Amino acid sequence: MSVNARLENPAPLGYQTPAFPSLYWPYNARPGEANYLYFTFDIWRHTLLWTLITFAVFHLTVAAWAVAMQLSKNKKAWKYVWIIPLVYILIAGIEALMAGTITGLILGAVYNAGYFRMSTWIPFVWSIVNVLVLILSSFSIQGGL
Repeated sequence: MSVNARLENPAPLGYQTPAFPSLYWPYNARPGEANYLYFTFDIWRHTLLWTLITFAVFHLTVAAWAVAMQLSKNKKAWKYVWIIPLVYILIAGIEALMAGTITGLILGAVYNAGYFRMSTWIPFVWSIVNVLVLILSSFSIQGGL
């Protein structure tokens, strides 16, 4: 076997991709309870799904606040405020599709390059990081040096 040989399949024998979400408590886990991802497609899929969920939750929360503010100012606003959550969820879907895909593919490439196994918690954590980056980028930063 040459030094440059690459493993074709880093997953253990009998490996089955864990179903989404497959989160487990990592401390004092029973043998075989831990769920790991080995393939780029699975890493991408879990990251994308978690990003879609977290973006939807945060955008719908903000949309609910926007609806409440509009209704508190104008009682007749109920005729058009129903469109606010639709617009927010559409924007959340587009943003999550882009952020989840880019993050998932980068994570998959890095983990596969190092022959690492990925805990199913990692895509969840990165979806939260994506939301936090979105929240931080929504603020304008003023100041000068």
